Amino acid sequence: MDNKALYNISYGLFLLGTNASGKINACITNTCIQVASDPVRIAISVLNQNYTCDLIKESGVFCLSVLDKTAGFDLFKRFGYQSGRNVDKFADFAYKTDMNGCPYLAEHACSVFTCKVLSKTDLGTHTLFVAEVVDAELAGSGEPVTYADYQSSIKPKVKVESSKKIIGWKCKICGYEYMNPELPSDYTCPLCGHPAEDFEPIYESA
Repeated sequence: MDNKALYNISYGLFLLGTNASGKINACITNTCIQVASDPVRIAISVLNQNYTCDLIKESGVFCLSVLDKTAGFDLFKRFGYQSGRNVDKFADFAYKTDMNGCPYLAEHACSVFTCKVLSKTDLGTHTLFVAEVVDAELAGSGEPVTYADYQSSIKPKVKVESSKKIIGWKCKICGYEYMNPELPSDYTCPLCGHPAEDFEPIYESA
């Protein structure tokens, strides 16, 4: 199977926030679709190892923000490249909460949805949540940012340090390490399913 064919599927970029047992957290997701219009229902897919996934399973509620093109790499780095188990992701970011106490950013979003989980399905690496949208608001007039926008103009380009030896590659999404100097162009992360372009080199220590 040619996994490169999957790269042509278009995605948006969303901030997924939740609240459980007094703990708030959020992560970046690129998978959300509207699956019904009356009542309004959406489906999201979340990496099982994400702390946000655990909190949604506990609380049964979440808030989904459609990010706009003002979102910079610092936002994606904060909410996409580290775990809320270890850090307060919302430190230094202005945020609001919905009726369920789920957090969303005060800026960089064009729409915000308050959702109640109806069902969950374990898909292996990810969990699929189907939820009812109980409230929705237009948060701004910006244009939604896409995953293609992120790849082409937001994510910094990897600078190869030619003087150092590459001993492996690390997934920038989930942290998985592929310990081989050569990364196949069609490689996908076995944990989060992201493609080779989401890996950065691991260099030999001096």
